[in-house]
Amino acid sequence: MSTYTQILYQIVFGTKRHHKKLMANHRDDLYRYMAGILKNKKCHLHRINGVEDHLHIVAHVHPTVALADLIKDIKLASSDLIKTNRLFPQFGGWQDGYGAFAYSVEAKDRLIEYVKNITESKHSDKKY
Repeated sequence: MSTYTQILYQIVFGTKRHHKKLMANHRDDLYRYMAGILKNKKCHLHRINGVEDHLHIVAHVHPTVALADLIKDIKLASSDLIKTNRLFPQFGGWQDGYGAFAYSVEAKDRLIEYVKNITESKHSDKKY
């Protein structure tokens, strides 16, 4: 018998104290790196995008992967990448927590489109 799951997650986490350090010029490099981590963990990335102080990942997580461990691995590895390659020179690390929201498969296209269209202007009025 094999395992089958259909759990679609939207994962959201930000920079420490929501400091606006993720400048647009290197975000694609960060996203490609995170996509590689997800692929290596046998997860299926649907979309990743973000703004200066946080990002969103839409993915199916492989059933053998614990969500908390996956996010911890993404944060640790991406922090090393950012610091080693000086992608965002004033980056102070990721926030301690994260948000993870499960969606039905029927919501997948809308969710992907939402994350695809995230821009600074849509998030500029957030209060923390």
